[in-house]
Amino acid sequence: MYNTAVVFRSFGEPQETLQLETRELTALAPGNIRVKMRLAPMNASDVIPVSGAYSHRITLPAVAGYEGMGIVSETTPDAAHLLGQRVLPLRGQGTWQQYVDCPAELAIRVPDDIDDALAARAYINPLAAHLMLQLYPARGKHVLVTAAGSDCAGYLAQWARLNGAKSVTGIYRSGIHAQRLAEMGVIPLAQTDTAAIEKATAKADIVYDATGGALAQLLLQTLPRSGLFISYGLLSGQPFDIQQRLPRVHWFHIRNYLDAMPAAAWQQAFLDIWEQLRRSRCSEVALFGLAHWAEALALYHTPGRIVKPVLSMA
Repeated sequence: MYNTAVVFRSFGEPQETLQLETRELTALAPGNIRVKMRLAPMNASDVIPVSGAYSHRITLPAVAGYEGMGIVSETTPDAAHLLGQRVLPLRGQGTWQQYVDCPAELAIRVPDDIDDALAARAYINPLAAHLMLQLYPARGKHVLVTAAGSDCAGYLAQWARLNGAKSVTGIYRSGIHAQRLAEMGVIPLAQTDTAAIEKATAKADIVYDATGGALAQLLLQTLPRSGLFISYGLLSGQPFDIQQRLPRVHWFHIRNYLDAMPAAAWQQAFLDIWEQLRRSRCSEVALFGLAHWAEALALYHTPGRIVKPVLSMA
């Protein structure tokens, strides 16, 4: 049996570095399951490692992709109850391929009422938002999120409201997101409206920032000293300086919490996430065959896009 995957053998620009390769499947390792993939989305966390940003913890060659969903096609005897089940094969191999092996205890079963497209996107952004809101709760607070048109910020904004935030303001870069944010109960602010941003930040209690750079600098200068600033991304590609002790700044990286999370807590986190996703508004998807990964990547990099590119292995 053969497996086709999107592979990188060196670090560099993803459009130039990634390539499609077909190789023979190896025997299934003890404790693992094999999943025949259906869908795998494209996120910043999938694309950035290809550039070499985390080269110290990536062994080449590597298969791209961190999340997706499929059907369990092969198991060892102790995991036979998973055979034929829809699962998220997580924290194993890269997901941009036809077959993925992962530890059986870390595979997440997909509830019957969750469709494939939503299930495939239930890991990176939803888990990040879920953990941040557990670590830095929004209840009773005025919340501000940056990169508000992104999926993770969208979950943060919606779930902060569900968890009892007094207000949620979303700073967006492209005006195409303004109406959708307003429909979700989020106060939309254009990233170019400095005066409005300063006014909103001056009354904020907590900021969840995915942008960094000049915007993060402005927010830190305006946020009250009692506020909390959570940095979980640098979509601008630019860092920011901490020039004073307050407001407090915390960095969130999802990988820092996974190794210490027992399998039972891992499974419980997704039970909570499924419940929140059922009540959330999510972006639409655009499907691309695995062989058309480059076209999907081009869409991913399109400014102002409102759909999520997803690879289909059907």
